[in-house]
Amino acid sequence: MLLGKVIGTVVASRKEEELTGLRLMLLQGCDFDGNLTGGAVVAIDAVGAGVGEVVLYVSGSSARQTQATKDRPVDATIMAIVDEVVVEGTSRYVKD
Repeated sequence: MLLGKVIGTVVASRKEEELTGLRLMLLQGCDFDGNLTGGAVVAIDAVGAGVGEVVLYVSGSSARQTQATKDRPVDATIMAIVDEVVVEGTSRYVKD
């Protein structure tokens, strides 16, 4: 799993039928403190994440292992909303 921050949404009025009804979110990789670091990724939202939240996401075949994405053509899925990141006993990120 990877850490990312939801930086926006993606709307696609024309898409593969298997994607109908799934929310597309724009993510960017982030560090332990929630600071943006990586490139952008479009991911299916399986947990109801919102813009500005730090999330855990997966890519590749793992992205198709949720009820919402099973057997669908997806390559990245948000699997969890992060409440806190603790590294070596120090709290680095806490959800507002």
